Amino acid sequence: MSLQKVFEAARFSQVALVVRDIEEVKKNWAAILGTEVPPTSPYMDPAIVHTKVLGKDAPDANSKLAFFNLVPGVQLELIEPNEAHSVWRDEMERLEEGLHHIAFTVDNIDEVAKELVDEYDAIIEQEGLYADASGKYIYLDLKKKLRVRIELLESFNNK
Repeated sequence: MSLQKVFEAARFSQVALVVRDIEEVKKNWAAILGTEVPPTSPYMDPAIVHTKVLGKDAPDANSKLAFFNLVPGVQLELIEPNEAHSVWRDEMERLEEGLHHIAFTVDNIDEVAKELVDEYDAIIEQEGLYADASGKYIYLDLKKKLRVRIELLESFNNK
């Protein structure tokens, strides 16, 4: 199956950056975008989000988040990771601050992730539930094929 087929029902929804100081960076983005500074979410509750890194439970992996709505359905996400091992922390250690992933919203996250793993040698790097358990995310390393990490998002509220 082609990547086009895998993503034909997906909706581009996000570009995300890892940052060291979310408060400073979100103020700068707000000024550039001419919008209000969004709130910063507190660290997520590990009992709710059930984070896994490379298939292993990672309850200490956490981050602060802030979101800008750029156009309907598309966000800029800022991520400030804590010091624990995670895809966020590893990316910051490797590349400093900058692009972390691009995200697509899908209706069948596990099926799409499996297809990407089976057909395109994607690696599931990290996954978990949203902070309020209303959806799921999966980060997939597709750097061999696309030169970028992909995040899949699925909201359980849309079902």
